[in-house]
Amino acid sequence: MTKINKKLGGNIREMREQHGITQQKLANLLCLSRPTISQIELGERKISADELLKLADIFNVSVENLVGLKKEPKIIIKKSEKKEKAKSQIRINVPQKNINKFREIFLYILNKVGSKPDLGETVLYKILYFIDFDFYEKYEEQLIGATYIKNHYGPTPVEFKKITEKMIDAGEIIKVKSIYFEYPQTKYLPVRKADLTEFKANEIELIDDILNRLSDMNASQISEYSHNDVPWMTTENQGTIEYESVFYRTPSYSVREYDKDIQ
Repeated sequence: MTKINKKLGGNIREMREQHGITQQKLANLLCLSRPTISQIELGERKISADELLKLADIFNVSVENLVGLKKEPKIIIKKSEKKEKAKSQIRINVPQKNINKFREIFLYILNKVGSKPDLGETVLYKILYFIDFDFYEKYEEQLIGATYIKNHYGPTPVEFKKITEKMIDAGEIIKVKSIYFEYPQTKYLPVRKADLTEFKANEIELIDDILNRLSDMNASQISEYSHNDVPWMTTENQGTIEYESVFYRTPSYSVREYDKDIQ
C-alpha cells in the first residue's frame, strides 16, 4: 500500500500546486486538518473513497486521472513463453498458468452452484469479477488476472468468450441457451470436476466465501450490487476496470483491514 499511497499523494500535491491551492485551503475544502493533507501528499495516510471523489471534483478531473490509472488497455492471452504472442488485443499478458486457473475456477463454480436457475452468464461475469478483485485487494496478488470492462450491466471479463470456447471444444463444458422468466439466458454445464491441486487454501476459501454471498442473487441483483463498488463507479463506460482501484473501496465492499495501513 505504501507505493500506491505515495503515487497518489504525489499526484494530489502536483494538482494542488497547479491549481494554486494551499494545503490549508485544501484541508478546509475536505474538512480535514492541514497536517492530514501533508500526510496524504507524503503517502503516509490512505485516502477514503469519499475523499477521492471530493478531490476529483475539486481538481475537475476524473478519479482515474487523479489516481493515475488511465491506460490504454491491451489484452493478450499468452499461450506459452516460447510461442509467439497472439496478435488479437485482450489485455496485459495473461499467462498460461492463469488461463488454467480460470478454467479450473470456472469448473469449480459450475460444479458447486451452476445448477441454480438464476446462474446464467451475467451472474457468472460478476462472480468472476468479485473473485479477482477481492483477492487482489486482500493479498495484492492476481488470482486469475482477467480484464474487466465496464458496461451497462456491470463488469464483464474480456477473456471469458475466448477461454470458454476453448473449454467447449475440449469437451470440458457445455453451453446451453434457454429462456428464463421470458428473458434469454446462457448457462454452462460442467462435464468434468475441477482440478484444484495447484490451488492454495486461501484461494479456495475466498472463492467459497464469494459463492456463499453472491450465487443466490439473480442477474439484476448482482449487476446492481456491482454498480456500487468503487472500481466500477470510477471507470468510464467501456473502460478497463483497474485492479488498483480496489484500495479505495467503501467499507461495505472492502475485504481487507486497513487500520494498520492508515497509521
